[in-house]
Parts: sequence; C-alpha cells; structure tokens
Amino acid sequence: MRHHIRGARRASRAGRAIAAASAVAVAGLVTVACGGDAADSDGRLQISISTFNEFGYEELYAEYERLHPDIDIVPHTTGQGGPYHQALFTKLGAGSGLDDVVAIEEAHLPEALDKSSRFHDLREIGPAEAGPERWLDWKYQAAQDSDGKLIGYGTDIGPLAMCYRKDLFEQAGLPSEPDEVGEIFATWDSYFEAGDEFIAKVDDVAWFDSSAQIFNAMQNQLDVGYFDRRNRLTIESNPEIRKNWDQVTAAAKRGQSAGLVAFSNEWNSGFTQSAFATKTCPSWMLGVIEEQAGEELAGKWAVTDTFPGGPRNWGGSYLAVPTQSEHAEEAAAFAAWLTAPEQQIKAFKAAGVFPSQVEALESPELLSATNDYFGGAEIGELFSKQAKEIGEAQYKGPGDGKIQENALTPALQSVEQGASADEGWQQFVTSAKQIAS
Repeated sequence: MRHHIRGARRASRAGRAIAAASAVAVAGLVTVACGGDAADSDGRLQISISTFNEFGYEELYAEYERLHPDIDIVPHTTGQGGPYHQALFTKLGAGSGLDDVVAIEEAHLPEALDKSSRFHDLREIGPAEAGPERWLDWKYQAAQDSDGKLIGYGTDIGPLAMCYRKDLFEQAGLPSEPDEVGEIFATWDSYFEAGDEFIAKVDDVAWFDSSAQIFNAMQNQLDVGYFDRRNRLTIESNPEIRKNWDQVTAAAKRGQSAGLVAFSNEWNSGFTQSAFATKTCPSWMLGVIEEQAGEELAGKWAVTDTFPGGPRNWGGSYLAVPTQSEHAEEAAAFAAWLTAPEQQIKAFKAAGVFPSQVEALESPELLSATNDYFGGAEIGELFSKQAKEIGEAQYKGPGDGKIQENALTPALQSVEQGASADEGWQQFVTSAKQIAS
C-alpha cells in the first residue's frame, strides 16, 4: 500500500530564509540562552535545540524523552529562517546565548564553516553510528571545513523537480501529463522556448513566478558557484553566471516572469490567482504550493522529475553543536538520533521534509509515498531518484547566502521593474562585491 502525503503545511526553510531576511526584526527571535548545566525540577538534564519553520520534530522530542527518562528536551522554534540565522550568528559572535543544538540552513552553512572553531567536531564527540556512510556523500561533505572537521549532521535535502499547472498547459495546447512534458523541461533553452509559446496563447498568466527563483536553480547547477574554493568571488570571472543572467532577464523582458517576490504576500496570492504556470520545485516546495494554492486547485498542479539542466539540490539543513554547550556529547547524541534514518522518515511523514540518509532513501515507506494534491504523484520514488543523481555538492563560500538574498534577488527585481539587464547586472556585481569584502 502506498503512503499518501498530503503535502507539508509549512513554509520552505530554504525559500523563507531568503524572503524574510530583512522582513522581521532579529531581536527576540531566539530568546533563551541554554548553554549551562540546566536541570528541570525533577533533576533531568535539559538539552535545548533551536530550529526555524518546520522540521517535523515535535513528536520526536517526546519520543526521545521517553527513551531517555533522565533528559528533558527544550525546543525553541522561530517562524522565519532569515532572521533566525542573523540571530544565530550574532549569538555565535558574542560567545553566549545559543542552544545546545542549532539548526543551520544550507545557504548559511558557509558562514558557519568560516567559524568552524566555534562548533564541535561531531566526528570526535558524536556516536559511532553517525558516520559518513549514513548520508549521501555530497550532503556529508558539505558540512566539513577545509581541515575535514564535521560541524553538522544532515537533516533534509531539496532535490529539484518541476511543478506546473496541467490545466493551463492544456489551455495553451502543450503536453500536460507528467510523462509527456519531458521535452518542455529537458533544457533551459527548451523551457524558455515553451514559455514564449505559452504566453502567446494564454492571456494574463506568466510562465514562471520570479526571475530570482529561476536563476537560483540555474546557479545551483553550475560546477563553480559564486565563490571558488579559495573563496574568491567568481561572478565576473565565470561566464556561465552571466550567461544565466542574460537568459533569465531576456525571458523576463519577453513577459515570461510574473515579477513576484518569492514568499511575499503577493507571491502567495499568485498561486490562487493563477499568476504563473510553472514553479521550480525542490521537494519542500510541494507543501508550500498546496498551502498557498488551496483545495480549489488540487489535481491541477502536477510534478515531473524532468528538470532543465539535470538534478541538483536546493535547500536542506544541518544540526550543529556550538562549543558554548556545556554538555556537548549529550547534545551530539540527540542530534545524531534526530538525523538517523528512522527519525527522518518520521519527520518526512510529519512535515514533508525529504531525508538525506542513504538508508532512508531506500526505505519502502519512503519509496511508496504519494501526494494526492499533485494527482497521486509518486513523490517518494521521484525525489529519491533525483537525490541519488546529484553529484558533488557545489562549493559555497562565506557570504553565498547573503549574495543570493541581498544582491541577486534585488538586482533581478529591478530588471523586472524596468531596469535594463546591464543595469541590473552592475547592481548585482557591486552589491556582491560589497558582501564578499
């Protein structure tokens, strides 16, 4: 029997971290300092953990306490990823105020690796069963600094697929079934060509939601991202980045972009108003689409494993133990348990977060998962296949996430609002240099 996933009723960790970076004040987001030898009234050791948005861990906390009667889990969860990470790094710099276990999103991991001395090496303090063989190679390797120190246990990942509106494709005379749309999504060239055909036939509907969302997917596919492994900014020296910029901005100028800011109120409304026909879909995006599009569009959204340019990852997080923790081994054991395959399957069922563990990706329980909202799509098999086809993780230097949030996105928005592609590019380069310096 297939396990049905209705879609996670949650905001994406990767996306909301981008959208909310400047939208909410940092103060007060992580309000409790828990680095000491805290004990509750029954004398149980308190282990605190801070996460953002939805990790699917609530029931797991209670389970861990049942398995360890001498431990009391104290969770702190904030709703927005951007401000959460601002607060995390502020407290990291101050040397106090952090919980025993902290979540770090992929886009902000480079900044944490740049400060790896402030985190414990989980190879040294973690349990033996949490070895590299637990995770996909690229997921494990991404959390190691230049000396091989492991600062985080991988939680979820975001293998990429493409979501689209079947009914709008039919209206445009395009193939609409998941097994028929392969030629449309085979390459970025074919994707943008189909976009021209679509907007010529369907009035008042854009091809995609946001230039930044498309560009970020393309950027994640490059062998070298915004930084090389010597932490040198590559935006001007890597012609592939400019090529992607020109392709995306040209499509936007032809009317393919809805010009929406991802995770804004207008973007949320864009789903119900049928403002766009396609959406880049890391696994966590399915829950966002269901939440925002609502029941009226159930079955009209579809997902296919064909993605322009091939499989890559977008999003996912890690659990780290700061050196501030005074009971680091207990914290590492807790983080290792949360990221074990059995627990990550439970988190997937609770919140739709796709596991990064090799054993979990082979689990019949995961592989049998389907999604009713997307027409019964076999999402377990689909995203497991995508995850296994991802090669080496793209290196992301310090400031990578900030460039994406504070340089790239505003520059592309300026083009969508009327600036020329060259003007937007110069804005992007100037802002990125300021961040990198």
